[in-house]
Amino acid sequence: MLITLPDELEKKLRRRAADVGKDANTFVREALEEKLHGPLTLDEILAPFRKQVAQSGMTDAELDRFYEDLREEAWQERQGSKR
Repeated sequence: MLITLPDELEKKLRRRAADVGKDANTFVREALEEKLHGPLTLDEILAPFRKQVAQSGMTDAELDRFYEDLREEAWQERQGSKR
């Protein structure tokens, strides 16, 4: 199958593919597969995050504390901007 694109769109496609370290054909194929697959499930969305957490070696308690600290820091920043 051959699909023709306007020159400007093809340039944009090649730039975007290069930005993510892929050739244009791979980028388009993956984009089409993603589009045809439909919306991602929550498990599919969270898979990269879960993998990263597993590789980090953090315990559940450490992860909870990390996010609790982030929430506290954000709250403190919001309180400071209200003054």
